[in-house]
Amino acid sequence: MNIILGLLSRALTMSTPLLFGASSEVIAERSGMMITAIEGIFLMGAWGGFVGTYYTGSPILGVLLAMFCGLCLALIYGLITITMQQNQVVTGAALNLFAGGFCTFFQRVLFGVPTSPLRIATVSAIELKPFSKIPIIGEIFFKQTVFTYSLYLLIPAMAYFLYQTSWGLSLRSCGENPVAVDTAGLNITRIRYLAVIFSGLMGGIAGAFYSIAFLGMFTSNMIGGRGWIAFAICFLGNWTPFGAVIGTFIFGLAEAIGIYMQSSGSAGIIPNEFFIALPYILTIVLTVARRKLNVPAQLGVPYIKEEG
Repeated sequence: MNIILGLLSRALTMSTPLLFGASSEVIAERSGMMITAIEGIFLMGAWGGFVGTYYTGSPILGVLLAMFCGLCLALIYGLITITMQQNQVVTGAALNLFAGGFCTFFQRVLFGVPTSPLRIATVSAIELKPFSKIPIIGEIFFKQTVFTYSLYLLIPAMAYFLYQTSWGLSLRSCGENPVAVDTAGLNITRIRYLAVIFSGLMGGIAGAFYSIAFLGMFTSNMIGGRGWIAFAICFLGNWTPFGAVIGTFIFGLAEAIGIYMQSSGSAGIIPNEFFIALPYILTIVLTVARRKLNVPAQLGVPYIKEEG
């Protein structure tokens, strides 16, 4: 029983950064913006979080710098795809490569090539009493870091925003029928920029989780495709915040099982590499198996206002 509770608790922990990324991707894609630079935003956030925490000793300042780094890359993405109306997929792929080079270069500029990885103290889990004493639920949900706790409020707030407010309606309409939104006198460019900005900020926090709360260090390959997993979860969750919650927990559980099997040495005849690859295998299988997707009608399509 303790092993199962431990796995579920670790699954929630590992799903936290994915949920930051997937839920913000939901917001952006409902506006018509496909944030294919999410992998690079994650990496920029991880680097910013490490650098900020290393130099100031404050995880809070580290997260703020991570959000700023994620925001900068997202704004570049928005400038190219919204203002200049360039292809979103190609732009995202290019910015992902740029982020890798940027972080590697400035990591060496700031720290050189140390003989051993530089480390920072990781953010500890906080036990929320008396909730943590609730059988089963308390062990899973109320012995987490502040990153996870913030999502308990953020996800319901995002769902309320999308489906219960006029602003959410306007944003969803931008992804379905931008002509009608424009006819109503709303600024599509502003709405899409705000969605991209939000995605950059949340992606920065997601990246900071890996360097500040999980590993306590930075390497240029530490994200390892998890940004793309968050991107896929948005699709698999059918572009809804609560669909993203279910998807991220499934992937978090797969990663938690992989970590447990490797650390316990009980992988047996199954190679450790299988458990490392398990979340990515799951991404491919679920993507292929999904038959019905409620894709926003204008997802990835730049809005060009007709003159006259």
